[in-house]
Amino acid sequence: MKKLLLGNEAVARGLYEAGCRVASSYPGTPSTEITEVISKYDEITSEWAPNEKVAAEVAFGAAVAGARSFCGMKHVGLNVAADPLFTSSYTGVNAGMVIGVADDPGMHSSQNEQDSRHYAQASKIMMLEPADSDECLKYAKMAYELSERFDTPILLRLTTRVSHSRSLAEVGERVDNGLKEYVKNPQKYVMVPANAKGKHVVVEKRILDQIEYCETEAVANGLNSVEYNDKKIGVITAGICYEYAKEALGDKASYLKLGCVYPLPEKLIKDFCKECETVYVLEELDDFIETHCKKIGVEVIGKSAFTLQGEYSQGLIRKVVLGEDVESVKADVDVPARPPVLCAGCPHRGLFYTLKRLNVTVSGDIGCYTLGVAKPLGMMDTVLCMGGSVSGLHGRNLANPDKANKSVAVIGDSTFIHSGVTGLIDIAYNNSNSVTIILDNSITGMTGHQQNPTTGYNIKGEPAAAVSLEKLCEAVGINNVFVVDPYNLDECYTTIGKALDLNAPAVVISRRPCALLKTVKHNPPLKVNKDKCKSCKMCMKIGCPAISMKDGKAEIDFTQCLGCNVCSQLCKFGAIE
Repeated sequence: MKKLLLGNEAVARGLYEAGCRVASSYPGTPSTEITEVISKYDEITSEWAPNEKVAAEVAFGAAVAGARSFCGMKHVGLNVAADPLFTSSYTGVNAGMVIGVADDPGMHSSQNEQDSRHYAQASKIMMLEPADSDECLKYAKMAYELSERFDTPILLRLTTRVSHSRSLAEVGERVDNGLKEYVKNPQKYVMVPANAKGKHVVVEKRILDQIEYCETEAVANGLNSVEYNDKKIGVITAGICYEYAKEALGDKASYLKLGCVYPLPEKLIKDFCKECETVYVLEELDDFIETHCKKIGVEVIGKSAFTLQGEYSQGLIRKVVLGEDVESVKADVDVPARPPVLCAGCPHRGLFYTLKRLNVTVSGDIGCYTLGVAKPLGMMDTVLCMGGSVSGLHGRNLANPDKANKSVAVIGDSTFIHSGVTGLIDIAYNNSNSVTIILDNSITGMTGHQQNPTTGYNIKGEPAAAVSLEKLCEAVGINNVFVVDPYNLDECYTTIGKALDLNAPAVVISRRPCALLKTVKHNPPLKVNKDKCKSCKMCMKIGCPAISMKDGKAEIDFTQCLGCNVCSQLCKFGAIE
């Protein structure tokens, strides 16, 4: 039976059909939906882990114990999981282990463009890359077979367009192979140097075996495929770029589609290139396939004609390869720009406005609160990585201790659990005069409201142990812990100011649930009394999308306003009622 599935849904279905028993992930766009869908299958034990490293270790432990397992993450999450990734390549697995990683060309929701194919090569782990939902499902199933055949984890690479596009996929039934027997084998699973030296030899032999597989069996089963049409133009490609190329060039080109992007075949590529006059390599981000082609002595056109940045398109490929412009229709309408902003009623808005009043430097982090960088708030000086705000603040204050009472770190509750707590331990241990503000909105907001260890619920919405942020901060050595309501501007200003004046490590927890949570009850919307409004625009300084100026007077859109009352605290004339 065929179903119209999101790429991520199809991956989850493939994992289910292949008999996956354990799934552990950390949410990260564009990978999040894989594990969200998995959680709906009762046959799979699923969870949100505190971070990607933990998720990979959980999946590894399950695989060694004999259960087919999965962990999922976005590309920057693979950085966090790199430590277990590299060593699991040496140990191998027992039951199959699949690691899903979703790259984000174009940086739709990410702080960098990162090509995860390099991780496959560096860790010497086979990587598959599907081009549509049907392949997402099939490759997920195939990944388990390859994992157990070659005794290795398998990387399944997606990109935003594949993860978040829908196409037909052939859906089948679940086949559960049961729990494989675990046999104690320290030489295989304990990577002390004496054992690791021998395992490295095994890994290198495995790569050679996998290359042979890519030359032969992968062609026979369609993982790698060749399609000859007009041989004047040849295209070597993988993933979504194959779909773009087929739409742009049709039968004007021949295609070598690589479903396995590491390791790459040699003979298959050479034979294809011999048949074609001019060969293009179409791949988003880095020149990964192109470099391999040139290394084996094949002349191809790649990044000399195409960009290293962003996403490709049918129009771009057609223009570069055929020299043809694609006709397009432009609407005769001047559509205003709509940049992302903090939602109306967002609890972070009052907090950032307070930080602006205090005129502090803000070491920022990864989350929806990163939007505090936008004007008119403009209160974000640096954003590096998950948890980087806390450690970064510590470093800033070590470098310039005289400015320590004018600097803070801001970090969300989920991000704090992910990797902020270790930075706070560093602050406490080294007695750093640093103020960390934890923005506790009771959910993992940026990726779409996933539960986390502080919320009291697990991935299925069942009651679970909840980390107390106050007790955790105290346990690591922070003696000054304060809690404020970001809707109360005076309380925020006074409390954060007090924390900054302590000249000691301190934590301020800004606690108010995300305004978009279904369980949150809101006040009636506010309105502006036009007779009292003096057009001072003070209410505009918080950047609330519900507030605008019309005919010289402030106006509140009642369809957006959630009655948080932050704006009314700014109005000196009582015009907001």
